[in-house]
Amino acid sequence: MTQTSQPSAPQTIDARGPRFSASITLLVLSIALLTNSIYVIGFQLLVFGIAAFIGLKKSPYGIIYRKLVQPRLTGPVPLEDQRPPRFAQLVGFLFALVAFVGLLSGAESVFTIATSFALVAAFLNSAFGFCLGCKMYLILVRIFKRA
Repeated sequence: MTQTSQPSAPQTIDARGPRFSASITLLVLSIALLTNSIYVIGFQLLVFGIAAFIGLKKSPYGIIYRKLVQPRLTGPVPLEDQRPPRFAQLVGFLFALVAFVGLLSGAESVFTIATSFALVAAFLNSAFGFCLGCKMYLILVRIFKRA
């Protein structure tokens, strides 16, 4: 008797959570740009890292959303696959890492450019619900499925 393994269903999250997180990220990255603070960009780097490598539900912004915001929302909970938003957090992590290293090494222009890219992505998600990192993930999945 041969067993076939069924692919497990992807873990899902409340689709409203990443947009909430993007709003906080937008605020934090704005503060980082205005202050050139290694501590602020370091904090955001940590948040991106937790979300990307440990999980969205374990990230500080995810916890805030689930404990304080989600219980106050009504109606059905829109669910989405967690993989695209986690990939987006990984992209944010990489930009924040470049920004952190840039500031640490005295390359303020590198910090400004990398932080600005992450800030624009956070703005698009926060204001319009357009997750640039999620779109990148879906494009990469299509490319690798063809290969």
